[in-house]
Amino acid sequence: MRDFTIGEAADASGVKVNTIRFYEERGLLTKPPRSEGNRRLYDAKALARLRFIRHARDLGFDLAAITELLDLAGHPEAPCVAADSIAQRQIVEIDRRIRHLTALRGELQRMVAACAGEDVAHCRVIESLADHSHCEAPHQPA
Repeated sequence: MRDFTIGEAADASGVKVNTIRFYEERGLLTKPPRSEGNRRLYDAKALARLRFIRHARDLGFDLAAITELLDLAGHPEAPCVAADSIAQRQIVEIDRRIRHLTALRGELQRMVAACAGEDVAHCRVIESLADHSHCEAPHQPA
């Protein structure tokens, strides 16, 4: 099997070059050996790990959870209750975000519906953005 340069690894995994470097710095990916020309060289195992990380990120897992999942993946004989727990925590977080986004959508719909459509000086959207007291929903960070 051949090794891949960082650009080839990025293309094969769908992870950007700068992100690969970031994962190395954070310890999610071991620093690869280098060629005689000082280029990083990634093997098939590193590519599989990058794909794992990419898929986990696509599912919304944060780096701490991914680190836990990668550690678990390195122990195939261990029970999967810990992985299930991590995934369950992610479901709870997704549900929280859905509630938050639903509230934001509702607030935006109220702003648009309350707008008389006249000029900007009387625009409910602009008024609401300038003064949060015009909003029905309390401000909640994402």
